[in-house]
Amino acid sequence: MQNLLFEIGIIIIVATIGGYLAKLFRQPLIPAYILMGVLLGPVLGVIKDSQTMLLLSEIGIAFLLFLVGLELDIRKLKEVGTVATVGGALQAAVMFLLGYSAALLLDLPGMTALYLGLVMAFSSTMVVVKQLGDSRELDTLHGRIIIGILLLQDLLAILALSLLQAVGRGGLLPVLGNLGLGALLIVASYFLGKAVFPPLFRNAAKSLELLFLLAVSVCLFFALVFAQLGFSIAIGAFVAGIILGNLPYNVEIVSRVRPLKDFFTVLFFTSIGLLVSISSLKSTLLPLIIFFLLTLVVSPLLTVAVCAVFGYKRRTSFLTGLYLSQVSEFALILAAAGYAAGHIGPDIFSLVLVLTVTTIAGSSYLAKYAERLYALAGPLFAPLERLSSVSRELESAAPAAAHDVVLIGHDRTGYSIFRSLRRLKRDVLVVDFNPDVVRNLIDQGIPCLYGDIANSEVLEKLKLGQVKLVISTVPSFQTNKFLIKQVKSEHRGARVIVTSYQLDEALELYDAGADYVIIPHFLGGEHVSLLLEEFTGSLDRLIARKLDHINELRLRKELHPKHT
Repeated sequence: MQNLLFEIGIIIIVATIGGYLAKLFRQPLIPAYILMGVLLGPVLGVIKDSQTMLLLSEIGIAFLLFLVGLELDIRKLKEVGTVATVGGALQAAVMFLLGYSAALLLDLPGMTALYLGLVMAFSSTMVVVKQLGDSRELDTLHGRIIIGILLLQDLLAILALSLLQAVGRGGLLPVLGNLGLGALLIVASYFLGKAVFPPLFRNAAKSLELLFLLAVSVCLFFALVFAQLGFSIAIGAFVAGIILGNLPYNVEIVSRVRPLKDFFTVLFFTSIGLLVSISSLKSTLLPLIIFFLLTLVVSPLLTVAVCAVFGYKRRTSFLTGLYLSQVSEFALILAAAGYAAGHIGPDIFSLVLVLTVTTIAGSSYLAKYAERLYALAGPLFAPLERLSSVSRELESAAPAAAHDVVLIGHDRTGYSIFRSLRRLKRDVLVVDFNPDVVRNLIDQGIPCLYGDIANSEVLEKLKLGQVKLVISTVPSFQTNKFLIKQVKSEHRGARVIVTSYQLDEALELYDAGADYVIIPHFLGGEHVSLLLEEFTGSLDRLIARKLDHINELRLRKELHPKHT
């Protein structure tokens, strides 16, 4: 036990150092964690029990999917249901065939080719959800498509694992039994969510400590039950999250479970690095290069084409493909099961392991520089938009005339800014990439434009040469730097206000020509200080302000329920 605690402590300390250095040099955190794992395991040999660490880190996967379920509104996936199911299945099938064929061309046995084909078919839910969450893109259109595809892939991966296990046992009857059992579990979960959990959590909510413990217990209970019955712990945790997401206490649960998720997530990525076998790299170098290129080049291009066929524009298609460009952590489970059953050898297991590590690290950089990559490669994908005669994205709801003010982003900060601009009787055009927000604005008759401000096509519609003020509440540094350059080049006298969460980036935006940079967490303190000055000695004004604030929060809840 002491040795285990020592190893966990060493992993967290070294991973923290790696993460700090990565942040210092503006690099993604995931490759840093993996690199620290390689350093602690294969290079220095400090951590011996890598398998135990990997098992512990699976808890991180469970908590991550639990949080996704809590924050996910299943109704929002309906609009992307076709591309997520049919398109996702098509993409997985083609990647399986490509991986299977590549393995056969490398003179690998048929069973080995089968496993490698399955490895190619699935992307990493753990990695992609973390990337989308870090970049605040879970609720965007491409974010919803990605989540839908990943859910389908997880189900297909579980089915594939069940089939392979059935092959080892000599029959498909257990698979059919598992599918029926899965359906029963979903029905039972729905019943618990409607009849049992609401009163249970109503009583527990009187104590935040008890509420936290009950939520974690439900998450682990579902994860363990699903695991014991032959399913993934991640699926069980995800189902638990969806069930509890309908309760009025989901915000408190999310805020308290997230630190646990972050802790075990670090363990997960570091543990992957611990498993790397450097000595096996020479013998598997050629297959590794081939499958690496299939994952980071062919798979994204295929996903872009599939999304375009289903009527999505090139930006949405491009970002969807870019985020799904890695091998799933489920590949490790598949490879381990195949190795234990004698279907694949140790060299292929090492190949899958190194492929998982390298593609996860590579896709992290693709996600970090997604905006720059789209700016460079986006125009090349314009012909793909002609693959479908139907557009599944919203069109502009703005009149042809130019507007005095352009507000980019209507959520949270943007909502307050918009209300102030309307009180000042300014002519405002809202630009947002969240389809729900745009639909709501259309219903209210507010001039709006659906799209991403980093898209040159969207900028062309704004008539920047006639705009007097541009306000961006989008926290993306690259997007805001690009926006400043575009606005100032078309109208030197226009004022540009942008947003940043980092001090050094805010200073760079000022150097780039920003007239003002909003730093949200600083504004909160400034707002409270103004309130203290206004209400000192006046209880009546404080109560009136409180009532106004309650009404405003209720209005925001109606407009943006996921931000409550």
